[in-house]
Amino acid sequence: MDGNFERLDWSLVQAFLAVAEAGSLSGGARVLGISQPTLGRHVARLEAETGLTLFARQPRGLDLTEAGQALLPCAQRMAAAMAEMALAAAGRDDALTGTVRITASEVVAHHILPGIMARVLQEAPGIALEIDASDETGNLLFREADIAVRMYRPEQLDIVTRHLGGIEIGCFAARSYLDRAGWPAGPEDLAGHALIGFDRSELMLRGMRAAGWQVQREDFTLRTDDQVAYFEYLRAGCGIGFFQAEVARRTEGIEEIPLGIPVPPLPVWIAAHEKVRRIPRVDLVWRMLEGGLAPFLQRG
Repeated sequence: MDGNFERLDWSLVQAFLAVAEAGSLSGGARVLGISQPTLGRHVARLEAETGLTLFARQPRGLDLTEAGQALLPCAQRMAAAMAEMALAAAGRDDALTGTVRITASEVVAHHILPGIMARVLQEAPGIALEIDASDETGNLLFREADIAVRMYRPEQLDIVTRHLGGIEIGCFAARSYLDRAGWPAGPEDLAGHALIGFDRSELMLRGMRAAGWQVQREDFTLRTDDQVAYFEYLRAGCGIGFFQAEVARRTEGIEEIPLGIPVPPLPVWIAAHEKVRRIPRVDLVWRMLEGGLAPFLQRG
């Protein structure tokens, strides 16, 4: 390895790491938030400066060469060290100004956060907000988000978590659908109705079976794993579905169907890295999130 490693630009190492972990230029570009051609130039420059061929092009994407595999652990350690430096610096930031990045599920980000974020911006005009509406796991250790709102407890070390309660799940349908197809009198009547379910995810199937309903994927006449799209299909009158109760109850044209069978709530956790949690602007947004989410949650 005759290349010059002493003055490598960190952004080039980031580019290498993003492509290596994503397996493609397009995936790495999405991770870094830059264009694919720009990322390609970064990788080419890194190869030129090190004198190494780091990737081999395959029909399905890019594979690491032997040289790339040898450098990957080093790049990962560099990323961890840079993240630790950023966290240490963030922990000394005492200003009530700046940006707070929040990651939350798509349903929470679309239907619950807007009102809370409006109050944050009104009460703290020096704060800017970034919202990552995603059901993917955000890495709090690498500052991919400052605060995460999740339906599970993050288990990473050095992460401060708090269980806020549970989101009630109910059975709902559009009034237009019920006017057309009639109201089910109980769970036994669901078989005669159009049901909206998940596609690849088996979460709903497992939950319904645990409640005593022996349903199969084919029993759902419309299937999607996109939660935001799911609710829009329900609102449009495509059938009966299960959704976050407070969101559905606040939506015009949606009727709740009391089936008499309890559905387990979705647990809600809020989390942040312990050093980031102490930053005043993050602390303020954390506390306003707690208060704003409360009306949508069951305690206990």
